Amino acid sequence: MPAAARVRRIVLTLLAVVTLTVLVGILFSGSAHADTVDPTDPSTPTVPTGPTGPTGPDDTADPAGGVSVSINGPNGAPNSAIVTLLAVTVLAVAPSLLLMMTAFTKIFVVLAMTRNALGLTTVPPNQVLAGLALFLSLFIMAPVLSEINDVALQPYLAGDILVSDAFDLGSGPLREFMLAHTREEDLALMTRAAGTENPESTAMVPLTTLVPAFMISELRAAFIIAFVIFVPFLIIDLVTSAALMSMGMMMLPPVMISLPFKLLLFILVDGWGLIVTALVSSYQVT
Repeated sequence: MPAAARVRRIVLTLLAVVTLTVLVGILFSGSAHADTVDPTDPSTPTVPTGPTGPTGPDDTADPAGGVSVSINGPNGAPNSAIVTLLAVTVLAVAPSLLLMMTAFTKIFVVLAMTRNALGLTTVPPNQVLAGLALFLSLFIMAPVLSEINDVALQPYLAGDILVSDAFDLGSGPLREFMLAHTREEDLALMTRAAGTENPESTAMVPLTTLVPAFMISELRAAFIIAFVIFVPFLIIDLVTSAALMSMGMMMLPPVMISLPFKLLLFILVDGWGLIVTALVSSYQVT
């Protein structure tokens, strides 16, 4: 019990010390807050100004009170953001434009048919044929692309014409190229399929009719060239098969014997050179 009384006394002493400390802190803090400072006079508020209306490209207020958006940069040239947007759009649709409105389809079909006529299924590979067709298309379309750049792209970038005028002027050379290599029968076919009246002249044919008609004409010309290429190789296959049958070697595949002769013939006549020359000359319009 004396030990319990000693513990109780120590606890009471600690409580008294804590209580005394708190009271002293309150008294001193009260005296510190008791010091007051004279307030300063308030400043006169400024008069708010009225809102300004939106400004146009020439930094003048828009009298209509609407929001104006300018797509032109300095000196009337198109804004760089607009040019970037148009470039990304063209790159997105470039594969479709390449297939439908250039010589790529015809060239690729002819090269693929030549490979099949030789009896080779994977040599040259599709990547090689597509690359050759792409660069031949750029070679053939170079005058058209150059004219589009001169009459539409450069004037638009210089700020001389609007984007709508640039599209109209740029489609002109491309339209002339497609019309020069499209049969009238195919134009009439697509016009009847669309259910529209015959145009007064080929210059008034809409692009929605001209593009599919141009593709049909290109495929027709490609198959005609492929037929001419197939004939000599077909004769070699027939002669080889007849020779093997006469010798009783019916179990030997004729392709194995005829392939070296077809390759030899193709090399002797410079087959790739003849095909490329025929393709390029087919697009030369006098």
